Amino acid sequence: MLQQDQLAADTGMGAVSLRVADLDRMTAYYRDGVRLAVLSADQGRVVLGRPAADAVVPSLPAASAVLAAPAVPIVVLEHEPALRHAGPGQAGLFHTAVLFDTREDLAAALYSVATRYPESFTGSADHLVSNAFYCTDPEGNGVELYWDRDRTAWSWTHGMVDMDTKYIDPNAFLREHLTQVALDDAAARPGRVGHVHLSVGDVAAAREFYVDTLGFATTAGLGEALFVSAGGYHHHMAMNTWQSRGAGRRQLALGLGLVRIEVPGGDDLGALTERMRDHGVPTADDGRTVAFEDPWANRIEVTAPGRD
Repeated sequence: MLQQDQLAADTGMGAVSLRVADLDRMTAYYRDGVRLAVLSADQGRVVLGRPAADAVVPSLPAASAVLAAPAVPIVVLEHEPALRHAGPGQAGLFHTAVLFDTREDLAAALYSVATRYPESFTGSADHLVSNAFYCTDPEGNGVELYWDRDRTAWSWTHGMVDMDTKYIDPNAFLREHLTQVALDDAAARPGRVGHVHLSVGDVAAAREFYVDTLGFATTAGLGEALFVSAGGYHHHMAMNTWQSRGAGRRQLALGLGLVRIEVPGGDDLGALTERMRDHGVPTADDGRTVAFEDPWANRIEVTAPGRD
């Protein structure tokens, strides 16, 4: 049974906003490299993600077997040319992790990044729960492209998910999973933001905020890193101090603008808002979104479908 101080099991991550200096260059990277579709572009703001599509649902009667699947925003680029990059060792974004539906879709994106932006590729890993490939966008923001193994293949020990970092040969992965169909199919797109990984100043303070206050559950703690989730996922968010130990509150700079979390309904959002206020966290509520900052001034916005 869900405790009142925990996020709902169906909680997920929404689009990540980035403040960028070169909007055209960054749009090209996420469109042509990561293979996101441009969903909208207006007045210095570009939203990229998975385009709307018709989804065939065989279990429904023939007359209603085709449903419109809505577009899914994944990255929002906000043009801020007057800002500068944060200095080394500051808190902020470690990476945005884009989850692909299939290994074939992941391979198509990996191939696209490797051929169009080979200098951006930084590494790969088999994490036992997932296959992941890492890149850095043209303005230094980390990007993870990954695919999850089925949850039945995950192992848990004393409530913690078993994860590791084993090398994956990216060329072997491409040879095994890259298909011309996935390369040619514009609809073969990433599904959503799977998780968001932050750089923070202190892991204990991150646990107090993201677990004890916000309501995620701890799924792994690996030295200077903390992994948290809702509903038994391996992690919806992570925080580490690998490059930012002791960092204080962020100043306005290029890079992470905000992280979005999506809860299932209005009651879940109301409970979260009350919990944040009970813990003394200042919140802003405009009737649709509840916003607040973590201890390093990383802005978080939480929404629920259909909330008025």
